[in-house]
Amino acid sequence: MAYFDAASAAPLHPVAHQALSASLDEGWADPGKLYREGRRARILLDAAREAAAEAVGCRPGELTFTSSGTRAVQTGVAGMLTGRRRIGRHLIVSSVEHSSVLRSAESFEADGGTVTRLPVLRSGAVESGAYAEALRPDTALACLQSANHEVGTEQPVAAVAEACRAAGVPLLVDAAQSLAWGRVDGGWSALTASARKWGGPSGVGLLVVRKGVRFAVREAEEFGNLPAVVAAVASLRAVRAEAAAEAVRLRELTERIRLRVPQLVPDVEVVGDPLRRLPGIVTFSCLYVDGEALLHELDREGFSVSSGSSCTSDTLTPSHVLRAMGVLSEGNVRVSLPFGAAEADVERFLDVLPGVVAGVREKLGAPVAAPAAEVRADSLVVDALGRRCPIPVIELAKVIGDVPVGGTVRVLSDDEAARLDIPAWCEMRGQEYVGEEPADHGVAYVVRRVS
Repeated sequence: MAYFDAASAAPLHPVAHQALSASLDEGWADPGKLYREGRRARILLDAAREAAAEAVGCRPGELTFTSSGTRAVQTGVAGMLTGRRRIGRHLIVSSVEHSSVLRSAESFEADGGTVTRLPVLRSGAVESGAYAEALRPDTALACLQSANHEVGTEQPVAAVAEACRAAGVPLLVDAAQSLAWGRVDGGWSALTASARKWGGPSGVGLLVVRKGVRFAVREAEEFGNLPAVVAAVASLRAVRAEAAAEAVRLRELTERIRLRVPQLVPDVEVVGDPLRRLPGIVTFSCLYVDGEALLHELDREGFSVSSGSSCTSDTLTPSHVLRAMGVLSEGNVRVSLPFGAAEADVERFLDVLPGVVAGVREKLGAPVAAPAAEVRADSLVVDALGRRCPIPVIELAKVIGDVPVGGTVRVLSDDEAARLDIPAWCEMRGQEYVGEEPADHGVAYVVRRVS
């Protein structure tokens, strides 16, 4: 098996294995106690905190260990909003933040706060000026990820931090995806991270709050799994030592995927910023493909990948990141290479992918030839009600050639993914997306043939 889903959870680093085993003998006691075993545990905790602070670029006293990256986000957002409650109840987030940030924003909104959700470019990047424009006298906090977890796009943290500093507003940065590669630049006020993203054990997060930032602590005690903390910090130091050389190698491999997938597989959109992106992540979407079927077939071929397609989601809605970017979501594949990923596995993936995609398309009845030349009507209606992605787009592609240039096709669909995928198909195919119309059931998506 080739594990290509490091953005979800990286394999446990060998150094983490060693540190976890060693610290179980010395770090089992309560580090808050004064007897010998407690003092030994305290030494381990203090050393881990100092090493983590050095990696982040903060003071040891500003860093706290939490039970997960999600808990770090929840505690950080809640603590800073509460600490600055007298200043105001306005929060700014980007529309592509991790779900832990967005859920914290929803909870804040339900409690009477106001939230500004900033849009992103098609590359997945937020415009730094958008934060400056969104800042208000009552803004209590702004949040921005350092890099996106689904498409790898890096965000302009330094510029946003400067705008927030000038306005006297703290910036919380979710650095879960980027901390393994280096420190986060800029004058941020708080930072969160998750050990499982860099090869540490699951269940360890970091929360850093700079000295002088108003913060109301809601947790009475720091996370107490000391052996896991020691292993997490040891693995962070280990991957940092390898990061410079590994970044060069993984960038070459992901660039190979970005360039060759569209050459090998027709009707593919590679998404995310082509330059400002993390070394190991590359994401693409395949027209006329069921994301769940594609992932299952790749798994049978020995590849573990992830997807933002609605077909693989419990909610049956496309990834909020892909939706915010306005890119194709059907048949979405995220390849996130772990440290040490083998070049041979990447080449094997590129060899296998065309056949896998073709097989899934054939099963779904996707169009394989040019549309029929015969013109039958100026307007057609495609009834795709009750059918999930990518069927509405497949049916649209089959009939677009049956109307003359200037003619329209109305696709009836009750699948939420169609709202994203039909406009994305139009952009890829050079057709005009007219918009939505009300229908007795579902929504009518109107497309005008341009060529």
